[in-house]
Amino acid sequence: MSHITEPNAPPDPGAGTRSEYRAAVIGTGFMGRVHARAIRVAGGRVVGVAGSSPEKARAALGPLGAERAYDDPEALIARDDVDVVHVCTPNHLHAPLALAAIAAGKHVVCEKPLSTDAATAERMAAAAAEAGRTATVPFVYRFHPMVREAREKVRSGAVGRLNLAHGSYLQDWLLRPGDDNWRVDADLGGPLRAFGDIGSHWCDLLEFVTGDRITRLSAQTSTVNDSRGADARPVATEDVVTLQFATRGGMVGASVISQVSAGRKNRLLLEVSGTEMTLSFDQEQPELLWQGGREASNLLMRDPDTLSPAAGRFARVPAGHAQGYQDCFDAFVSDTRDAIDGAAPDGLPDFTDGLRAARIAEAVLESAQGSTWVEVPE
Repeated sequence: MSHITEPNAPPDPGAGTRSEYRAAVIGTGFMGRVHARAIRVAGGRVVGVAGSSPEKARAALGPLGAERAYDDPEALIARDDVDVVHVCTPNHLHAPLALAAIAAGKHVVCEKPLSTDAATAERMAAAAAEAGRTATVPFVYRFHPMVREAREKVRSGAVGRLNLAHGSYLQDWLLRPGDDNWRVDADLGGPLRAFGDIGSHWCDLLEFVTGDRITRLSAQTSTVNDSRGADARPVATEDVVTLQFATRGGMVGASVISQVSAGRKNRLLLEVSGTEMTLSFDQEQPELLWQGGREASNLLMRDPDTLSPAAGRFARVPAGHAQGYQDCFDAFVSDTRDAIDGAAPDGLPDFTDGLRAARIAEAVLESAQGSTWVEVPE
């Protein structure tokens, strides 16, 4: 029997008319903490946590607000008092853990990339659909109110016929050769690191805001630091990706993805242009949406009193009180809970969106390796 550590369990904040949201969190790092907080905000309970070692699981009890620590993730998944499993592990473990959870009849929230290859991601999406389980992927930048406002402006026709999209997702946390992380290892993170980790977010945001899909792309990759860590371990995954693409609706565009851009911490920038208007969103300035026109341009501020209903739903505090990344995650988990209860929240990313990201990633890898344009399968 697996060893269990059980401190005093907190009361159930989710008691009431809604179904229970008793969550297992597998993974004790930064993402595990983000998921755990969002679970509690949504009125759920973190009934158990498992990590890469029993020691890490027990150390995470307090930071995650979890009720029990488990040595064995499979034993936690099998618990009758677990309704939903949050998979927050290195990428190579996403598929086995998510599939085990689905087979056990649980709902699943799985970090992206859903899998390190599209075939496995397809199997995961099919398993969730066949089991009738809610299975979501945290493409949480969708949950910024000003992203929803941009999407509504595109939907309404105010932007006109879309013709151009461009932007970037830039970070610097892997700038130096001494900077290291499990994501650098292709066996753990997959063959694409920068694109799989953050480029997937950019492409998802593009397709979400515009309602259009990338059909063809040409990509280049670059590994700036050929070795990393104290042991100068050789690196096979990329630091930089440049991407050109065309969409089904007739847009052309480009994006730059980098984890080695000095001074850029988490700069996700998306700009889309149509025949009437340009919209620009910068994730590091999430309270604002730039709206450009031929005669005049302006900055829209997140204000629940003036936003469209679709955006206002996510404006949880009055204008001038900043919202950010954790608020997006909280909204994502809340919508996941609503979906489990039978609702159909608009824009909730599920395993089919995770599969879409995996297919784009494989096209990027094929293009970069072959120095050619590649068709992206639907």
